[in-house]
Amino acid sequence: MPWSNQSGGGWKGGGGGGPWGPRPGPGQQPDLEEILRRSQDRLRQAMPGGRMSGPFALLIGAVLVAAVGFFGFTVRVNPDELGVVLRFGKYVRQLPPGLNFRWPYPIEQVELPKVTRINRIEIGMRGSSDIRDASSTIRDVPEESLMITGDENIVDVDFVVFWQIKNAADFLFNIQNPEGTVKDVAESAMREIVGQSDIEPILTGARAKTEADAQALMQKTLDSYGAGVLVTQVQLQKVDPPAQVIDAFRDVQAARADQERLQNEAQAYANRIIPEARGEAERILQAAQGYRDQVIALAKGEADRFISVYDQYKKAPDVTRQRIFIETMEKVLGDTEKVIVDDKAGHGVVPFLPLSEFTKKAPTPPEGQP
Repeated sequence: MPWSNQSGGGWKGGGGGGPWGPRPGPGQQPDLEEILRRSQDRLRQAMPGGRMSGPFALLIGAVLVAAVGFFGFTVRVNPDELGVVLRFGKYVRQLPPGLNFRWPYPIEQVELPKVTRINRIEIGMRGSSDIRDASSTIRDVPEESLMITGDENIVDVDFVVFWQIKNAADFLFNIQNPEGTVKDVAESAMREIVGQSDIEPILTGARAKTEADAQALMQKTLDSYGAGVLVTQVQLQKVDPPAQVIDAFRDVQAARADQERLQNEAQAYANRIIPEARGEAERILQAAQGYRDQVIALAKGEADRFISVYDQYKKAPDVTRQRIFIETMEKVLGDTEKVIVDDKAGHGVVPFLPLSEFTKKAPTPPEGQP
């Protein structure tokens, strides 16, 4: 056996110090040269004849070559990474996650950008990177957040940009400072969008539209640079007027709210009064139209009647004249009390006939009486 089991501590030579000699005492430093020399001596003693034989040397050499080959010709790519292989500094290919073959340095070099990680950039503010830490203080950066709107107002805009790597090769070789480039592009895009908008929509109902427009403009600019970056989301954190004028701005907003309220009340009153006036005017017009049609119809009827009477008069003047006289007397005397006196009556006969007394109706008797 090359390793003899002696009673002095389990290793050849005894001493209880292990295979590399006795342990140093308290306060002593181990002698590295002595440890190396003893290890060489024990390795020679373990070999037959005190030296390495040919097959054993070949085995050790093969193990060394395999270890060097494994660690020198392979590279491990983590699941959230993508291997970008450079051969003498030139991009040649990409490596998927896992163990991959590559030539050792300096022939090939592998860059490992994290392509699935969502990166976060804060603009206009600086705070804790841990979003779960609610007690962290946020520091305002006015040189980044103060922007001028299209209606010449100043607004304080804090927002966050989330982005990730879309093309690893473009990300590594087309831009020198990717994070700084994304930050500058985001600030420039937001200033352009705010400069094209009025302050009131930005503060109220146009936040989602502002975020979408800024994201689209950022992506367009980064694509024109060939940055290999994908902007996943833009979030507005705070959109307020500057602190120096916020009180005056609130007064202006209150005045605008009162103005809008009074306008709505006036519009409601107009919506109620105008239909009533239009209805009354239409009623008067309809009444006048009816009266006009009535008068015209009556006049036309009288004219037609006169023409028909005139036609009959031309045919028989005496008869027509007599009929007109009789009809006229009927109209005149039809509703008056009449008394007939006959001067040709003989003597002894009362020449008086009260026709009105005959036309009177007898009173109706009460119920139950004949």
